[in-house]
Amino acid sequence: MKPGAHYLGNDRCEFTVWAPQAETVAVKIGKSDDRLLPMQPQEEGYWSVTADRVSPGTYYSFQLNGDQTYPDPASRFQPEGVHGPSQVIDPAFAWTDADWASIPLADWILYELHVGTFTPEGTFEAIIDRLSYLKELGVNVIELMPIGQFPGDRFSEGNQAYRNWGYDGAYLYAVQNSYGGGEGLKRLVDACHQKGIAVVLDVVYNHLGPEGNYISCFGPFFTDAYKTPWGSAINFDDRHSYPVRQFFVENVLYWLQEYHLDGLRLDAIHAIYDLGAYHILAEIADRVSKEFQGRWKPLLIAESDLNDPRVIRGCDRGGYGMDAQWCDDFHHALHSLLTEECIGYYTDFGKCEHLAKAYRDSFVYDWQLAPHRNRFHGASAVDCPPTQFVVCTQNHDQVGNRMLGERLSHLTSFEALKLAAGALLLSPFIPMLFMGEEYGEEAPFLYFVSHGDPDLIQAVREGRKAEFAAFHCQNDGQSSPPDPESPDTFLKSKLNWNLPQSGKHQVLWSFYQHLIQLRRTLPALLTRDRQCLDTVVRESEKVVGLHRWNSHHELFCVMNFNQQPVTLASLLPEGNWHRILDSAEEKWMGSGSSLPEEVSTGTELLLQPQSFVVYERSI
Repeated sequence: MKPGAHYLGNDRCEFTVWAPQAETVAVKIGKSDDRLLPMQPQEEGYWSVTADRVSPGTYYSFQLNGDQTYPDPASRFQPEGVHGPSQVIDPAFAWTDADWASIPLADWILYELHVGTFTPEGTFEAIIDRLSYLKELGVNVIELMPIGQFPGDRFSEGNQAYRNWGYDGAYLYAVQNSYGGGEGLKRLVDACHQKGIAVVLDVVYNHLGPEGNYISCFGPFFTDAYKTPWGSAINFDDRHSYPVRQFFVENVLYWLQEYHLDGLRLDAIHAIYDLGAYHILAEIADRVSKEFQGRWKPLLIAESDLNDPRVIRGCDRGGYGMDAQWCDDFHHALHSLLTEECIGYYTDFGKCEHLAKAYRDSFVYDWQLAPHRNRFHGASAVDCPPTQFVVCTQNHDQVGNRMLGERLSHLTSFEALKLAAGALLLSPFIPMLFMGEEYGEEAPFLYFVSHGDPDLIQAVREGRKAEFAAFHCQNDGQSSPPDPESPDTFLKSKLNWNLPQSGKHQVLWSFYQHLIQLRRTLPALLTRDRQCLDTVVRESEKVVGLHRWNSHHELFCVMNFNQQPVTLASLLPEGNWHRILDSAEEKWMGSGSSLPEEVSTGTELLLQPQSFVVYERSI
C-alpha cells in the first residue's frame, strides 16, 4: 500500500499508515482537537481511512493507541518543521515538459549544488534565475543535495534558509519547507526541462536524522542486526521488513513520478544492509524499470565505498542494476597528486600510476592491499563501461568533511585548478562539478546544522572536535572546527556570485566552458570505450599521458603534476600531431607556452609546472 495522505479531490482524502504493533490508530484532522477519525486495520499492519471535509492545506497527525500523536512518516509537507503536524497537499501541477526526453547518461555534465547556499535566497525559485548561467557553462544535469524535511528554524528576520546539508532528514517524502516545498521543486524541475537541463536528487536510504525521527514509534523500521555510523540500520531484511522495503521503494517512485525527476543519487549504499536473496537495491531497480516501460527511464546512481562492480551490473548477472556509481578512487588519485596530501585515505594514493589506473580501470583498488584500510579492497570493473562511473575533483563530502571546508582553490595554485579541470573533463567518465568549482569559488563549504535539542547540539559539536583532534596542526593551527550550529558557519558557505564576472575567476569559468565544448565535439572524446583508451606514465617526472581515439581521430593529453617545468621526449604515439589546447597559454592566465603547434613522435616537449597540453590528429 502507498503510505501517506492522498488527496482525492472534492475535499476527500485517503490516509494510510503502517503501524503493525498498534492496537488502535486514528487520524487527527486540524491542529487542535477538531476531529479524530478512527482508522481501519488492513493487511500486513496497515491502517487506513477516507475522510470528507479535508481540503488541501489541512493539518493532520496520527494518534497511536489513544495516546500520543505524531506527524505522518510519509508526510508530503511539514510546514512547521520536523516536530509540527503534517499537511495535506494537492499534487496537481501544470507541467509544461510533455516533450521532455531526458539526456543519455553518457552525455551528462553533472553539477552538484546545495539549495540553501547556492544562492543568497536559498530557495528552488532562486535557482531558476541561475539556469541560464549553468546552460551557458555547458551543464546539462543538476544534482540537488537532499531536500527531505530536516530540522531547523529561522535564524534571521526574513531568512528562511534552515542550516543543514540535508542528510539529517527525518521525512523522506516531505520537500523542505524553507526551500519552497513541493510546489517550488516542481517549478524548478519544469524550468530545468524547458532549458534542456535534467534534475537528479540525492536521497538517503541508509539512516534518518536524529531529530524529528518519530518513525520508529509506528513500527520496526530499524534493526539491531547491523550497526551504521548513525546507529541501528534500516530494517531491509529482518522480521516485518517487507512493509519497510515498500516504504522506501514507493519513495523512489514518488520522487520520479510526482516530481518528474530524471534520476536519484542513493547516498552511501555501503551502509544499506540486506543479506536477503533479493537485495533492496535490485528491487528498486526492477520497480523503476517496470514503472517506466515505454517511456524514458530515470537513472539510479549509487554512492558506494565498496569498489564493487556488482552495484552496476544487471540483475541478470547477479548485480543490483544501478545505472552508475560514484568512483572515489579517481578523486583520491587526482587530489593527492594536486595537493600532495598523504593523510587518511590519501595514504593509499599519490602516484601517477594510480591516476593512470583510474583512467584505464575505474577502480585503482580492485582487490589489492589498501594500506589505509589494511586489507584487500575492491574488484575489477573493466567489464563495465566508463560511462557508468561518476567522477569529480570536488564534492560536498570531499570539501565539507574537511575541518575548514577548504576547496581546491584554497589548497592548490590557479594552474593546478586548470589541470584538475582538464583531468576531469577529458576523462571518459561522467564528470561532476561541485557548485562554484567552475570559477574557483573562494568561500569554504563547511559542515552546518540547526538542531533544537541542546544535548544533540553539544553532541554534534563534540563529535566534530573529536573527529579532527589529530589534524589541528594541518589547519593553520586552528584546533577546533567552526561551530556547525552557528549561523555564520552557514553564511560563510554561500557562493559569491560576483566572482565569476572578472579576473582569474572569469578566465577559469571560460576554461571550463571550453573544455566542456571540446568534450562534446571532439570525436575521440565522444568515444568512451575502454578499448579506445590508454595511458603513459613518467613517474619520476610526475607526468601522465592520456591517449584516446576512435577509427578516424586521436587525442593525446600530457599532464604535468610537477611543480617544476619538465622536458620530455618520445612521449606521443607515432604520427604528426596538432596542438589544440595548452593550459599554460597567456590567454588562460598561464606563464606562457613554448610548445610547438605541430609535433611528431620524438619531439621534445617543455611542459610548464602543473599544466597540460592536448594534441590531436586525424587518422
